[in-house]
Amino acid sequence: MKKHYYLFSMALLLLLVITGCTKDEEKPAVEKVELTISAAASLQAALNEIKDDFEKEHPNIKINYNFGASGALQQQISQGAPVDLFFSATEDKFDQLVRDGLIDKDNSVDLVGNELVLVVPKGSAKGIKTLADITKADKISLGTPESVPAGKYAKQTLENLKVWENIESKVIYAKDVRQVLTYVETGNVDAGFVYKTDALMSKKVEVVATAAENTHEPIIYPVGVIKETAHPKEAQLFFDYLQTEKSLKILKKYGFIEI
Repeated sequence: MKKHYYLFSMALLLLLVITGCTKDEEKPAVEKVELTISAAASLQAALNEIKDDFEKEHPNIKINYNFGASGALQQQISQGAPVDLFFSATEDKFDQLVRDGLIDKDNSVDLVGNELVLVVPKGSAKGIKTLADITKADKISLGTPESVPAGKYAKQTLENLKVWENIESKVIYAKDVRQVLTYVETGNVDAGFVYKTDALMSKKVEVVATAAENTHEPIIYPVGVIKETAHPKEAQLFFDYLQTEKSLKILKKYGFIEI
């Protein structure tokens, strides 16, 4: 009798184990999602730090960045590139996507601001100490105004200072602010216009002047969710995360201005 009871108990235990394993196997695995964020090149350092924190809190979501000039990124999105969020360095490129119906204005925000500065190579002997000294440079770099917001702001500033016509022939155009910074760091140009946030990242350049706010359009960085995102829930999570105190603190650490 005891033997029969023992065999029955073992069989019942085995059945419970098998049933438990089956249930575990039936549990759906947490879906891994990859988001593509198109963002202005000037945001690279700050967004990489935000990415690390976000992925720790949301291990099922992987962030992939596509950094570049805001104008080029806007064109990619307009042509159907699979992007989930757009973080622009200018309002006009961003607003174009809103007008085209690719971003919902209600699901976007003007997140931070920046400043435009003139930088020269560390130890430069050109005597460029102010914006008015820009005419002393033989070569000046700025982003292509049509696609690089910092280049557009630089041109506006130089036009307002009435020196654009005098220096236009000296301008070396760059694909984005990071390339401008590289040109100045390597001494390929005597001066360049970049964002304050980029200048702070380099030990090879010196900031000699900051463009006054009234010499160019406001430098505002809007961010928004692309309507056709394949992952609306996860995209919304990252959009909301960018607006948290933790993310804004990181952005301010890299020189961005809260607005």
